[in-house]
Amino acid sequence: MKQYTIDDLRLGEYEKIKTYLDENVGPSKMDGIYWIQLDENILTDIQAEHKECRPFYFAIDIGPNAVSCELLIRSRSTIKCNCTSYATESQRNWIIKFADAIFEKLGITT
Repeated sequence: MKQYTIDDLRLGEYEKIKTYLDENVGPSKMDGIYWIQLDENILTDIQAEHKECRPFYFAIDIGPNAVSCELLIRSRSTIKCNCTSYATESQRNWIIKFADAIFEKLGITT
């Protein structure tokens, strides 16, 4: 799986990130996995055409030592579809900026 990972979290940073995600994204239904809706302005042509598969998400997996953003863009309503794919360059950049902004808001330096 391709992913953007920030590791070597210090004591207390995991809880800060978890609290932020719980408050801003919603509580995790699967321990440590959060689904982040992708900005519709950066969908691929196929994703934009697949209105029945919208919205599209990427997953953030947080643990005591690391935060990983999967670079797989997927629908939560359909499992197998050609609109599910790895992030394009613009989607990847958006995901990285999203993750980095959380760290900046929380005053966590990596």
